[in-house]
Amino acid sequence: MDVIKEDQVLDCTGMLCPLPVVKTTKAIKELQSGQILKMIATDPGAPPDMEAWSRQTGNELLRSTTEDGKFVFYLKKK
Repeated sequence: MDVIKEDQVLDCTGMLCPLPVVKTTKAIKELQSGQILKMIATDPGAPPDMEAWSRQTGNELLRSTTEDGKFVFYLKKK
């Protein structure tokens, strides 16, 4: 698996829907086009939420993984 170098990390551990989506939207707006946001969440609804968010916003979901019981997403700003 290729290593993805994130430009910013957003830790949404312990937050429930819709906070991870809201905070991701705010954080991605602060990035430049092409930069990568790593978002970490524990909400079991986060994987489908982030897939839908990516489709709706046009920002690319590069990778979605689980590490140490946490969901980790790499999102590239369009």
